[in-house]
Amino acid sequence: MDNQIYNIISDMSEVLDIVQMKKLQEVLIARLTVVNTKSEENNNSSYLEMFLTAKQIEGCSERTIEYYRSTIRTMLNKVDIPVRKMTTEMLREYLSWYQRINNCGKVTIDNIRRNLSSFFSWLEEEDYILKSPIRRIHKVKTKKVVKEVISDENLEQLRDGCCEKRDLAMIDILISTGIRVGELVNLDIVDLDFEERECIVYGKGDKERKVYFDARTKLHIQNYLAERVDCNPALFVTLNVPYQRLQISGIETRLRELGRKLQIYNIHPHKFRRTMATKAIDKGMPIEQVQKLLGHQQIDTTMQYAMVNQSNVKSSHRKYMA
Repeated sequence: MDNQIYNIISDMSEVLDIVQMKKLQEVLIARLTVVNTKSEENNNSSYLEMFLTAKQIEGCSERTIEYYRSTIRTMLNKVDIPVRKMTTEMLREYLSWYQRINNCGKVTIDNIRRNLSSFFSWLEEEDYILKSPIRRIHKVKTKKVVKEVISDENLEQLRDGCCEKRDLAMIDILISTGIRVGELVNLDIVDLDFEERECIVYGKGDKERKVYFDARTKLHIQNYLAERVDCNPALFVTLNVPYQRLQISGIETRLRELGRKLQIYNIHPHKFRRTMATKAIDKGMPIEQVQKLLGHQQIDTTMQYAMVNQSNVKSSHRKYMA
C-alpha cells in the first residue's frame, strides 16, 4: 500500500505543487489505509530492524548499532504512530520532551536528532515514506569547549610515577600512536612490528589501519614483554595470575588511579588520543595525515580533537601578515 501511495504521488508531482502533494498524500493515506494498531506497531518494529541490518552491512560497530536501536525505539514507543504519519512538529515535540524529562544537554539531543535523521533518511531512500519529517529540524547549536590536553610536564610525571613496566609501556603507546582504548585492548603481541615501529589496529567498523610508535615506546614495550611469564597472546594483560587480557575498564581505572596519586586529575585514555592529535597538528603535520592516523572518516572529526595553540596563531599572523 505504501508503494502504491508513493507511485501515485510521483505520478502527480508534475502537476501539483508541494503543498498539494502533501495534502494528496494525507488523503490517500486516510482513504486507502486500514489502520490496525498492532499491525502498525509491527511495521514500525520491522522498519527499525531493517534499518539496523542496513547499518550493520555498512560496517557500523555493535556499539553504534545498539545506540541507534535504543534512541529510535524510545522515540517509536513515545510517539506511538506509524512512521509514515509522523510529522516534523511531532518530532520537535518529542526532542523537547526528551530533553525536559531527562535533563540532558544540547550535545545529547543533537546526537539523538542525528540518529533519527539517519533512520528517516533511510526510510525515504527505500521509498517507505515520501519525505523525511526530520529534515527541517536543523543541527542543535552547541557551545564549543576547548578540551584540555596533557601537558609535557604532566606526561613526564605520569611516566615517572609508573611502578610497573606495563603501565609505562601502556602510556607510551597511547600517546605515541593516538589509538582508541578499544583498539589498544584488542592488540596482540604479533600485531607489532618492532623493526618498522608500527602495528595494525582495527578501528570502528573493523576498519584496518597502520599506526606508528617512537623509539622510546619500542624500548618500554620490549622491557615489559621481557618480564612477562605468561603465554597470553594479548599485548597487555593483568598483573596477577591468570594474566588475562586487560579490558577497557582496567585501563581506565589504572590511569585514573595513577593520576590521582600524582594529583593530576581527569586522566583517561581518550585524553592521550586528543593530546597526540593536538601536538601533531601543532608541530605542522598536515591535518589529512592526522586524520589517517586517527582513523577518522570525516576530517571535521579530526579537527574536533585538535586544539590550536594560540601563541602559534599569533606567530603565524606576524609571519604571513606583517
